[in-house]
Amino acid sequence: MAAASFGHELSCSICLDVYTEPVTLRCGHIFCQGCIVTALDAQERSGVYSCPECREMFQDRPVLEGNKNLSNIVDNFIAMEQEKQEVQCTFCMDGPVPAVKTCQHCETSMCDNHLAAHNKTVDHVLVEPTSSLISKKCSIHKKLLEYYCSEDSTCLCVSCCLVGTHKGHQVELLEEASEKKKEELRYDLKKMAPKRGINEERIQSLQDHKRKAEEKAADERKRVTALFADFRRQLEVHEMKVLNEITRQEEQISQSVSDCIQHLETQGGELSRKMARIEKMCNMTDPIAVLQDPQSDTADQDMEEPSLPDSDDFLVLLVLQKSIQELITQMKSQTVFSFPKKTDLLLDEDTANDSLDLSDDFKIVLVSDMDQDRPPSLEMFTEYPQVMSCQSFSSGRYYWEVEVSDDGDWDVGVSYASIERKGKKSGIGDNNKSWSFRRYEDEHSASHDSQRKSLNPQSPCRRLRIYLDYEAGRLSFYQLDDPISHLHTFTATFTEPLHAAFYVCDKAWVKISS
Repeated sequence: MAAASFGHELSCSICLDVYTEPVTLRCGHIFCQGCIVTALDAQERSGVYSCPECREMFQDRPVLEGNKNLSNIVDNFIAMEQEKQEVQCTFCMDGPVPAVKTCQHCETSMCDNHLAAHNKTVDHVLVEPTSSLISKKCSIHKKLLEYYCSEDSTCLCVSCCLVGTHKGHQVELLEEASEKKKEELRYDLKKMAPKRGINEERIQSLQDHKRKAEEKAADERKRVTALFADFRRQLEVHEMKVLNEITRQEEQISQSVSDCIQHLETQGGELSRKMARIEKMCNMTDPIAVLQDPQSDTADQDMEEPSLPDSDDFLVLLVLQKSIQELITQMKSQTVFSFPKKTDLLLDEDTANDSLDLSDDFKIVLVSDMDQDRPPSLEMFTEYPQVMSCQSFSSGRYYWEVEVSDDGDWDVGVSYASIERKGKKSGIGDNNKSWSFRRYEDEHSASHDSQRKSLNPQSPCRRLRIYLDYEAGRLSFYQLDDPISHLHTFTATFTEPLHAAFYVCDKAWVKISS
């Protein structure tokens, strides 16, 4: 019954057979890989995916995760079942009858009928049906293993106990040793149970986190797709405005040119008639007729010069500029994302260690060759060459950029104003009140509360961008050099206003980009 129940737990709900290459959906249900792939392929035509067992809907085709542990359990279960099916009763002559027990002493396997007779005559050790009794015997003396040597952690036969290397060792019956081992295992099992519960809770938490991340990504993908579709529609509208203005000017110029051509053609016809009249008068022989002709004085009238309109490039540019401005305004008002704001930081001289030299615009910090003789301040860092920003952040999303030197050691990060100003624990990243990305002896690392994580940027760090999302508890560092890359992200629950913080040593310097 136990085996049958166990087999049911290892059965795929689609094919109703034992799992083959089991995989898991994110809802937790398990199927054969071939079965679920076929089911998802059939669902793909409708564009809607769901779990065949619980009917949970998925917006995108779900990712299948292999289950190695379950696969090993299935393999062992199948091997056990096959071994049971292969072992037949030694005494049944009419045909193969499955054995229910194997006697280690007799080295025979028996069905229910022969087992009943065997139990009435002999009290031998019976085990589950098996065809491999060699593992139950001593490899040296070929006798049954009946004892256990705790000194050498090995099973022995009677001869091993009397002669050989185990003579005189502390031995006990296999059953007694097995019970002791079981007690130890039960104790270990008892200790493991809470850990397994914690582990399952962590797995569930990670699965929930993964599911939320997938859902968030799907929502953002939809929002971005809709946003850019709307941008394209708006862009087409503004494109038509500019093209219509160009077409309007083209039609206006074309009509003006047509009118000019018609006017010039009319003037040309009039000129032709006058020229014919003059030629006729020139051929007259009667002087009185020539002199008394009333149209002879109109030949020198000036022709009217038509004016042609030019295309108004500035008007087109004006329409184009206005359209672009309107488009940008609409895009800003309709965007569904809250972009971080760039902040312009200034260094707080009151916090600067006396060995630090600050630029006149409070944007650059470097180590000076001599002390600056600043007035003593409770805000001043006294142990390390460090300085903080004047600005603090207690909400919102911000970013700032810095340039850093190739030489020396430096830290860039954030800190609470309550950070220690003296002592070994006052360094940025060396306490639970500060977070930093640092360069030390040509090595890069992220540091918080003295816990360092080594990092390997793809190229030398010269320009950095620091993102802070206060409510989300995220502090991210990005390398702006080629190639642009993500360096590290801290996650925390911020409880105090944060200041940008900097450390420089030797020939290092840090510059806040405007």
